[in-house]
Amino acid sequence: MDDLSGIRKENAENAETLDDRSTLAPNDLVLQLEQKILELQGELEQEAKGVEVLNYEDLCIQPDVELPKGYEPPKFKMLDGIGDPKVHLRTYYDKLVGVGKDERIRMKLFMRSLTGDAMSWYISQNTKKWANWVSMALEFKDQFRFNTENALDVFYIQNLKKKLTKTFCDYATRWRLEAAKVRPALEEEQMNKFFVRAQDPQYYERLMVLENHKFSDIIKLEERIEEGIKSEW
Repeated sequence: MDDLSGIRKENAENAETLDDRSTLAPNDLVLQLEQKILELQGELEQEAKGVEVLNYEDLCIQPDVELPKGYEPPKFKMLDGIGDPKVHLRTYYDKLVGVGKDERIRMKLFMRSLTGDAMSWYISQNTKKWANWVSMALEFKDQFRFNTENALDVFYIQNLKKKLTKTFCDYATRWRLEAAKVRPALEEEQMNKFFVRAQDPQYYERLMVLENHKFSDIIKLEERIEEGIKSEW
């Protein structure tokens, strides 16, 4: 009998312990929820008063993500708000060797590739709305889509003439930079042909034989033509 009573007593004590554990967890959960609610209320009150929330967790995207030990972020090509956002995303990807498959790191480092108007846009966003990399990349692409929608066309570069105050080399350099913005993009041979056809008649007649040559060859010949015309004056 003593053995049975001892077993009953031990079982009763175990049952009490289990009951305590079962009631403890919900109590802890309630306390955690209450604490979280108080924190949120505090943030809302600050926002209502116009007070900026300057906590690390609020300002940093992916605050819980740490970069791999020994990893040094590369020097990214910067976007200032002008340029093709899709091209920028591709060049950004190419720099993330070794860590690019972790979308949290992609999101964390992306700000380092922005400057100027692009950076201003980024820091004005509530980064918590981006659930993943795709959602952030799509919004970024949509924000700067106008850069490609308003891209230059062939008609523009064909009418880009040399100013009297500029040297031919300066003009050719500017023309080439503008031609690179044409969409759809021009092949090298196409670019050379359009450049030759954009010239004034006294140049075009001499340059047309070089349409299929290198751009640098066209510039050299046109500089000689320019010098010849000046010497005649």
